[in-house]
Amino acid sequence: MSTKPTLVVALGGNALLKRGQPLEADLQQKNIELAAQQLAVLSQDWRIVLVHGNGPQVGLLALQNEAYQATSPYPLDILVAETQGMIGYLLQQALHNYLPDCSSVCVITQVLTDSDDPAYHSPNKYIGPSYQQEQLPYLDTTWQIKPDGDTFRRVVASPRPKKIIETPAITRLLEDDHLVICCGGGGVPVIEKGSGLQGTPAVVDKDLAAALLAEELDADALLILTDAKAVYLDWNTPQQSAISNITCQELNTITFDQGSMGPKVKACCAFVEKTQGIAAIGALDDALDILNGKQGTRIYPSHSS
Repeated sequence: MSTKPTLVVALGGNALLKRGQPLEADLQQKNIELAAQQLAVLSQDWRIVLVHGNGPQVGLLALQNEAYQATSPYPLDILVAETQGMIGYLLQQALHNYLPDCSSVCVITQVLTDSDDPAYHSPNKYIGPSYQQEQLPYLDTTWQIKPDGDTFRRVVASPRPKKIIETPAITRLLEDDHLVICCGGGGVPVIEKGSGLQGTPAVVDKDLAAALLAEELDADALLILTDAKAVYLDWNTPQQSAISNITCQELNTITFDQGSMGPKVKACCAFVEKTQGIAAIGALDDALDILNGKQGTRIYPSHSS
């Protein structure tokens, strides 16, 4: 068993598909290869558990799903599972090519949610491509659409994760020195039904799922990689400034956009306050420098000085 500390890495959508790029498989594969290079470097010092987003991919599957009329559309939880397999395969292959001596394993992961979670009645999680105003009349009338910047996107329910069902299996794989890819897209959302589980039409926020997984694994650190270089004060203004080191108590006094940085900050604080570990946010290209304190934002428990 490896003596390296455990790091949960949450890869944002930019690792799979950069903003504005078409949903082409070859583009995603190239982007994933760049991510694998960074992960290969991190793996020298850390045991890695990898979580990834799936917003554009699950949205594309939903569109393809609607296009075939001979069968009823597959429910959203099954589409999330499909993206876990698809993206997991691409990550697994790229990691094998950069780390031939390291075994990487993709685990189709279920995440327990509360059937009474208010999020089921107030969808706010963006999935799929962006649409222009003139395209809206042609979209599925059962979808809920909200503005996203200058465009529009479909939104679905995003309940809070309560438990990672496959944590015992992930723990065993880590103990056997596998690099584990899991909780893709935040995990397949399920609810308790009688004495068992049942899938539910939602998408769990992958950063909150990564934070919960890191807590359940007793990980040493949580790293959220996104398309921003750091967490910023006064974001998108002439006064914007990057935060290098900050406590959760200090972060709680700052308001962040709930459509982008807000959930990431919330996830990091949830992890560090419960485990007294460290969490960090930054750009994929800076992965190693973020943990070394040269780039990005590092978040510490509130009692830290």
